Amino acid sequence: MPDSNTTYFTNPSTFILLGIPGLERAHVWISIPFCTMYAIAILGNFTILFIVKRERSLHKPMYYFLCMLAITELSMSKSILPKMLSILWFNSREIDFIACLIQMYFIHCFATMESGIFLAMAFDRYVAICHPLRHSTILTNRVVVKIGLALVLRGCLLVLPYPLLASRWPYCKTNIIPHTYCKHISVVNLACADIRLSTNYSLSVTVFTPGMNVFFIAVSYIPILRAIFSLPTKDSRLKTFGTCSSHLCAIFTSYITFVFSFVMHRFDNTMPLYLLILMANVYLLVPSMIHPIIYGVRTKQIRDRLLSLFTPRRT
Repeated sequence: MPDSNTTYFTNPSTFILLGIPGLERAHVWISIPFCTMYAIAILGNFTILFIVKRERSLHKPMYYFLCMLAITELSMSKSILPKMLSILWFNSREIDFIACLIQMYFIHCFATMESGIFLAMAFDRYVAICHPLRHSTILTNRVVVKIGLALVLRGCLLVLPYPLLASRWPYCKTNIIPHTYCKHISVVNLACADIRLSTNYSLSVTVFTPGMNVFFIAVSYIPILRAIFSLPTKDSRLKTFGTCSSHLCAIFTSYITFVFSFVMHRFDNTMPLYLLILMANVYLLVPSMIHPIIYGVRTKQIRDRLLSLFTPRRT
C-alpha cells in the first residue's frame, strides 16, 4: 500500500524554485553581484548593438556575428535573471509548470546558439586572413543571414526534445527544484520514471555540440596561425593576430566556465549543493557580462567609436 503521508503529482501545476539552498540568509547579498552582472551585460551588449548599427564602417560579417552574440546573450540573461532576482529579493519561488519548461528550453537553446556563433566567427576570421581578396564575395550579407538562420534553427531543434520529453514524465513526491532556474537535469530528476532517454540525450547535446564546435574552431585556426606566421614583419603578424584576439578571449571565457561547471557536476556527490548552483549561474551569466567588455576593449573600431561618444568634439 502507498504511504498515506506522501503526496504524488501527475503533472504539477507549479514548481517551487528554492534559490540557493543552504544560503537562504545571504540571498539578498548574493543578489548584488548577480544584479551587477545583469546590468553590465545589458548595458554592454546594447552598447555593442548601438555602435554597430550607427557606424556604417562596422557593417561587416565580423560585426554582424558579434551582434548575433550580443542578442543571444541578452536573451540568455533575460531568461534567467528576472526570476532568479525575484527569488532572492522577494522569496517568489513559484513558477508555472509550462513556464518552467519554456524557461528550460530557452536557456539551453541560447547556450547552444552561442556556441555556434563562435564557430561562425572562426569561419569569418579564416576567410578574412587566409582568403582576404575573396572575403567580400564569400561572406556576403545573404550568406551571413543564412548562417545566422542555420544557427538559430540548429539550436531550436537540438533543444526541442528537452521540454517535450520532460512534459511526458510523471512527477511524484515533490515539485521542489533546488535551483535558481529550471535547469533540465534538475527538473527531470523529479520524475518517477525511467528518465535515461532525457539524461542521455541532454548529455550528448551538452558534450558533443560544443565539442564539435571547438574541434572545427581549432581546425580553422591551424591555417589562420600558419598564415599569420608567414607574414614578413613582426608588426604585421601582431596586427593580424590582434583581429583574432577578441574572438579567442571570448571563447576561452565561455569554455573555461563551461568545463569547470561540467566537471563540478560530475562530482556532485562530494560538492556542496550551493556551490554547484552558484557555478551553474556563473557559467551562464559571466560570459554575457565579459564578452562586450572584451570586444569593447580589444576591438579598435568599437573602442574608438565608443570613446567618440563620450569625448566632446572640438569646435
